[in-house]
Amino acid sequence: MEIRDPVHGSLILENGEVAVLDTPAYQRLRAIKQLGFMEFSFPGATHSRYLHSLGVCHLAGLAFDHIFANYPFQYSDTGRRLKQTVRLAALLHDIGHGPLSHTTEEVMPQLSDLSVKAYQKRRAEWVRKDDQTRLANHEDYTIKFITDSSLTPVLRREFNDIDPIHIACLIDKSLECPDDFFKEGTHDFRTILSQIVSSEMDVDRMDYLERDAYFCGTNYGKVELNWLLNNLTYHELNGQLHLALNRRALYTFDDFLLARHHMHLMVYFHHKSIIYEEMLMRYLASEDCQFFLPADIEDYISYTDYALYQHLAQVDNTWARRVAQTHPFRMLFEFHSTEPNSRTEKMAQHLNQEGIETILASTSARLSKYHSPSPEERSVQIFVVDQYDRQTKPYPIEKSTEIFQKYEEIRRIERIYVAPEEFDRAEKIMLKNRL
Repeated sequence: MEIRDPVHGSLILENGEVAVLDTPAYQRLRAIKQLGFMEFSFPGATHSRYLHSLGVCHLAGLAFDHIFANYPFQYSDTGRRLKQTVRLAALLHDIGHGPLSHTTEEVMPQLSDLSVKAYQKRRAEWVRKDDQTRLANHEDYTIKFITDSSLTPVLRREFNDIDPIHIACLIDKSLECPDDFFKEGTHDFRTILSQIVSSEMDVDRMDYLERDAYFCGTNYGKVELNWLLNNLTYHELNGQLHLALNRRALYTFDDFLLARHHMHLMVYFHHKSIIYEEMLMRYLASEDCQFFLPADIEDYISYTDYALYQHLAQVDNTWARRVAQTHPFRMLFEFHSTEPNSRTEKMAQHLNQEGIETILASTSARLSKYHSPSPEERSVQIFVVDQYDRQTKPYPIEKSTEIFQKYEEIRRIERIYVAPEEFDRAEKIMLKNRL
């Protein structure tokens, strides 16, 4: 099957992948916007997670082909099987996303209620101590969909040499693989395949940066994807294959990191979309909230952006009505910094004392996870190799460029919003008191 994509051109899907697309679980993604409320800032940003996931699947296949173009697989079927697995992981990586961005994770059930059987076996060094008490998130729903839902038998039927747990293992690095599926000879491919799906240089970011820039009408997210993909390779360390980049594309990687950083600051953190998220959060966290995402994975399929908007239009809650009627609070003040600042909080307190209700929103971005690496990031490093100088040993990518040091600070944007009907009075108070 061939699909025309405005970003990548022709996307070719195998029959088994088309069968996955045709399931109700996957079709649901047509009704989940990739950028949530971003359309109120950029009217073109109405693309879905369905389209994004198709693009990620396509790029995963390209990345695999470039990385292993000259790899001496002992069996020809190994390469085909591993490529299919990483394509499926890329295709399904967002299938558990809730309606309208990450905000609705506030009303997801306890993880224990979701009953993700695959979590009963985790790698000992990756066990999460809060699993029994925390709320579920979209990644938990993703693993549930893949391993224990109406989608699961479709995966088993269409890909009889790939177990759904193998797909899940590339999305969630903490899962314990029950067999040697990812091994051939002395090499283990799980690390590099999971990095293709999720890492500092994954195909998820490659697609959403290009796609979001395209639909938002901005240039911030545009990078030289072909050059980046063409220079992906591998590095073997203690039997595990890691993602690596040829040194000649290092500056493209720098540009890739900056593109994502600037997209967060200039697009994803736009003040209009932020205020809609803040208002939705206030409704979801209120005592009279009547919207909750179900633990039953089949019921979850009906929970889409449209279902949430319909609900918001029917309930008697101030914040819900403002979202449904597109009548948001208006930004009164904005402050950008790299250091914590109490000025905006004091301003908001003064306005509150004057009887003006405010919403104080703070967003922050950092260039890379390498600034504060978790155990996960430390164990799955990306390397730089020099194809023209075989005497230079591969080394971790964070040690190969100064960009991590130059952009080490956390960039913060703090904003004060007030009701539009109070805006003029709030502005006069600000000027009068020189706040």
